[in-house]
Amino acid sequence: MDTTKKNRCNWPKDDDLYIEYHDREWGVPIYDDAKIFEFLLLETFQAGLSWITILRKRENFRKAFSNFDYRKIANYSEKKIEELKLDEGIIRNRLKIKAAKTNASAFIEVRKEFGTFSKYIWEFVDGKPIQNNFKSLSEMPSNTPLSDKISSDLKKRGFKFVGTTIVYAHMQAMGIVNDHTTDCFRYNEV
Repeated sequence: MDTTKKNRCNWPKDDDLYIEYHDREWGVPIYDDAKIFEFLLLETFQAGLSWITILRKRENFRKAFSNFDYRKIANYSEKKIEELKLDEGIIRNRLKIKAAKTNASAFIEVRKEFGTFSKYIWEFVDGKPIQNNFKSLSEMPSNTPLSDKISSDLKKRGFKFVGTTIVYAHMQAMGIVNDHTTDCFRYNEV
């Protein structure tokens, strides 16, 4: 794929991994619970770090966290948590590792209540992505009243590391909001 001639958001710069993520995944509406949980877990670990750091370790996270299977993660033993703390391929933050297990359990509870996590999260926008019209990255917020509302609700349900900024990044990643800039070739595609 020739990526040099396409006009895109400026945040991927010239990093091939970032460009691939931008061009194929970011902002594409996701309704599959397994994929939603993958992004939620990765966003949890991103707190305080750059997204490219997480992207570069994504496959390591996939191996370390049972292919992002929330059912398995919810049942991790203390021994497994300790093993993860020693895994140099991921972010070795004990609180974030424990949050992955906590969030997997909370994710399962939401699924029990709503049938799917997708149904729960998409109800905040009546099932339709918000189409923003930002001309530049500087116009994009780091959080919104909607991300505040979702963050608050997730916290009430027992989720950890789901502050409003992390939730907004999650909304962008899974396509709840289309934050591609208006001059980006992906803007109209997603």
